[in-house]
Amino acid sequence: MRIKTTDAVHIGIMVAGSAAVACGFQLLLIPEQLISGGLSGVAMLIGYATGWNIGILYLVLNIPVLMWGWRELGRRFIVYSIVSVAAASAFMQLIPIQALTDERLLAAVFGGVLIGMGTAAALRFGGSSGGFDIIASIISLRRDLPVGLLIFVLNGSVVIALGLLNRNWDAALYSMLAIFLTGKVIDALHTPHRKVTAFIVTNCAQELAAELLKLPRGVTILKTKGAFTAEDRDMLMTVTSRYELAELRKLVRGLDPKAFVNVVQTVDVIGEFRRK
Repeated sequence: MRIKTTDAVHIGIMVAGSAAVACGFQLLLIPEQLISGGLSGVAMLIGYATGWNIGILYLVLNIPVLMWGWRELGRRFIVYSIVSVAAASAFMQLIPIQALTDERLLAAVFGGVLIGMGTAAALRFGGSSGGFDIIASIISLRRDLPVGLLIFVLNGSVVIALGLLNRNWDAALYSMLAIFLTGKVIDALHTPHRKVTAFIVTNCAQELAAELLKLPRGVTILKTKGAFTAEDRDMLMTVTSRYELAELRKLVRGLDPKAFVNVVQTVDVIGEFRRK
């Protein structure tokens, strides 16, 4: 994949987001024996039980998931996710584990906020922080199950495991608060909707439709007419996931910078969501 100037900027922002994630782990959650959502939470559980390096565990656990996602979700998304995961793991080696606060509630709140900000940076520019987001997305594509429900079940399992491991549910409940706040920050900075519908009015309908089909998503071309100009135009309608929204934006700007794009929430999709 050729790296362009815009790609370099996006990668730089994602690396900064990974630094925020690492700070949330090393300075807030880990000193208080709390966990985050996703595979990072699994890495923390293993680290607390064994004393192993949590940053290295986080990277190792994500490797098979990223390899799986490479086949199922597309090269650019996974390359950006690899950058995000590897950078977070590297920053965790550089930032020492040191408590910023003795208050577990403050650690849970601000740890969740920092991790949410870093994860949103990755999602905003077409990547992810790896882990359960990728697993849930693949299962959703294959079984047509809600991604949000799958992530909730997976994260819930990790929180329950923490409670059973410590035989103290205070840490598990504070961890649940941190995971909840991470999700809320991601929703605020990126988008709260797992699936969205994009309406694109463009002069490059055929070229853009051909690129959108590679995501892969179905595309419908509608004939429209401007009320003010009385000109005939084409409008593309496509339903996509929030993980692919950054790639869709990039495609539209690259082919038709003057295109009008309206992205709206999609409550439910009935029928084939992924083009075979």
